[in-house]
Amino acid sequence: MATLLDVRSLTTEFVTRGGVVRAVDGVSWDVAEGETVALVGESGCGKSVSALSVMRLVAAPAGRIVGGQVLFKGRDLLALSEEEMRRVRGREIAMVFQEPMTSLNPVLTIGRQVTEGLEIHLRMSREQARQRAVEVLATVGIPDPARRLSQYPHQFSGGMRQRMMIATALACNPALILADEPTTALDVTIQAQILELMRDLSRRFGVAMLIITHNLGVVARYADRVNVMYAGRIVERGSARDLYRCPRHPYTLGLLRSVPRLDEPRRARLEPIEGQPPDLTRLGDGCAFAPRCAFRVERCQVERPVLVPAGGEGHVSACWETARVSRTPALA
Repeated sequence: MATLLDVRSLTTEFVTRGGVVRAVDGVSWDVAEGETVALVGESGCGKSVSALSVMRLVAAPAGRIVGGQVLFKGRDLLALSEEEMRRVRGREIAMVFQEPMTSLNPVLTIGRQVTEGLEIHLRMSREQARQRAVEVLATVGIPDPARRLSQYPHQFSGGMRQRMMIATALACNPALILADEPTTALDVTIQAQILELMRDLSRRFGVAMLIITHNLGVVARYADRVNVMYAGRIVERGSARDLYRCPRHPYTLGLLRSVPRLDEPRRARLEPIEGQPPDLTRLGDGCAFAPRCAFRVERCQVERPVLVPAGGEGHVSACWETARVSRTPALA
C-alpha cells in the first residue's frame, strides 16, 4: 500500500507561564492508504496535539509548530498557505473531535453543519447538499435522517452526536479521517457500536484512519499498526499483533498489564504504572519514563534512547533494556 500521510520529526510547543512545553517532540509516523493506525498513550502524552498539528489547528499564539514535515499525498501541509490548508480540511482530511457537544455549534441545525462543507468543498447546490446529508446520516445509522436535519445538537443523544460527527467527516469522501478519542463519554455498548461502524465504513469506502485512544482494547480489535507515545515522543511502534504478543518497551508492558483481560485467568488486582507523567517543561537528558520504570539502569538516567529495531518487521522500541523487557510476559 502507498503511504498516504507521512509525519516526519514533527515538533509542537506551547508557551506557558511555567516555561515552554514541548508537547510533540520530534515524532515520526505514517498512515498507508486504507490502513487504520493507532496513537496510544496516557492523557497529556501528545496524541491529540499530534493530530491537531497535522490539521494545523494548534491554538496560536501559545501553540506553535516549530519543526518537521507533514507530507500528505506528497505535499507538505506545513508549507501550504492558510487558504490552501482550508481546502484540505474536511475535503481530503477530516477529523472527528474528542467531545461532540463542544465541537458542534449549538445554534446551527444538524443539516446546516453537515451541508456546509459540501457546499464549500464540492460546490453542491443547497438541495444537492441536503440530499447528500440525508444519505450520509442514513449511512451512519441515524433513523429518519430527513427529519433530523432540522434538529439541533442538544436534541441528539451522545451516541447520535458522535454518529453525526462521523457523518460530517465522511460527507466529502476524504482519504483520511483523524478520530480523536471517538468514544469518549459514551457507555460501553454505544462505544462498541461506534467503533464497529467506523471499521465498517473504513473498509467499505477505503478511508484510511488514525485512531487516537488510551483504550488498548480498541487498539487490539481495530488497528493495523500502533504507535505508543510517552511525554511527547514515540517510544514503541509495531503491528498490533506484535505489540500485544511481545511488547518491547516498559511503558507498553505497563499499559498492557493495567488492562483487565477476559481471555486470561482472573487476577486479584491490576498492576497500575506507578508514579506520574513527567513535567514536560523539566525533562532531563535521559529517558522520560525512567523514574517510573522497573527496568531502569544508570544509562537511562543520563542518555535518551532512540527508536531501534526490536523484533518483527517494522517493530521498533526506544529502550536501552529492550532485551530484558521482551523476556517479561505481558501478564504478571
